[in-house]
Amino acid sequence: MAYTYGSYLRIDELLSLQTPASGGAEHDEMLFIVIHQVYELWFKQVLHEVDRLHLALVEGDRPMVMATLKRTLTILKTLVAQVDVLETMTPVSFNSFRGLLDSASGFQSYQFREVEVALGHRVPGLLERMPEGTTQRERIAARLARPGIYTAFLRFLERNGYAVPAELFARDLSLPNPEDERVREVLVQIYKGDAVNRDVCERLVDLDEGLQEWRYRHVKMVQRTIGTKLGTGGSSGAEYLKNTLFQPLFPDLWTIRTAL
Repeated sequence: MAYTYGSYLRIDELLSLQTPASGGAEHDEMLFIVIHQVYELWFKQVLHEVDRLHLALVEGDRPMVMATLKRTLTILKTLVAQVDVLETMTPVSFNSFRGLLDSASGFQSYQFREVEVALGHRVPGLLERMPEGTTQRERIAARLARPGIYTAFLRFLERNGYAVPAELFARDLSLPNPEDERVREVLVQIYKGDAVNRDVCERLVDLDEGLQEWRYRHVKMVQRTIGTKLGTGGSSGAEYLKNTLFQPLFPDLWTIRTAL
């Protein structure tokens, strides 16, 4: 049977997945559901792109690295732009159905946790916060067992003839991306004399900055909507989110700015 637009994209099934807890009584709940479902779809695509980026870096495929970074950065800009839509919902509108969400919380988005882990934001004890035997825990554990994008980037530098300390490839993968003076010396050398690979470095900085920009917009949206209240599910809401700001994924790529 030949595909149609609807059957290929499974439109009927897709449009059946928006089920407001209020039964439709609260107008803005539909917006809330659609926005967050779209976020999850974009997170799925980001993970798809990050896996390709990882492979391209390890294989030294610079054109694919640049193309994948460009697409991922464009998706991040789209994620930020969606906050504008969500902010059309007033605090009163949100509070009209907030109590129906029970323990549901954006902090439970395991796909976003996967994105963070894949990029190198690794927090000790992360797995212990997740129920054993769940898909969520299994997927995060699989990500933690694999080197992140920064380690793949170091492999890329090594493939391009730069001396990267071997111990950086044998480190504890559950820890955040390391800072290393020897790597910074390599990066300064690249920035001052290797324009082609400097472009790769700058796109990674763009990726880091893009994620931080999304975090910032998310924090301000939460503050605008619930102020300093506890988040759904008992989280500390905006206060927790504020603590995640300005934590770079690739610290050495930022630190070298003072040496250029």
